[in-house]
Amino acid sequence: MPLTLALIAHDQMKPALADWAADHEAALRPHRLICTGTTGGVIAERCPALSITRVASGPLGGDQQIGALIVEKQIDGIVFFIDPLSPMPHDVDVKALTRLAVVYDIPLAMSRSTADLMLRGGLLAGA
Repeated sequence: MPLTLALIAHDQMKPALADWAADHEAALRPHRLICTGTTGGVIAERCPALSITRVASGPLGGDQQIGALIVEKQIDGIVFFIDPLSPMPHDVDVKALTRLAVVYDIPLAMSRSTADLMLRGGLLAGA
């Protein structure tokens, strides 16, 4: 059964997330990907074979939309490449999203190495 994964990245991290998605395109292809607006566009351009549903941009409510999907038990994992060196005006939304991931026990990778570990750990293998 395909999983639903949220892919999110702060502005400076969008190319890195697109690189990660391209490196793991075969593993991601069978699954449903939900992305915040601009991130989804960057990944879709780099990996046109992936099935991507885009929600609003993070600062315009996309983080909250993904949070709602977590509460509705429609997200199986999150890859969220954050930029720890840049202040985010919507930091409260980011904190709310990560809090929900922990509350609902959703696997959450916030860097390339943890995203790689999540995949190597078999997140997509049993799907």
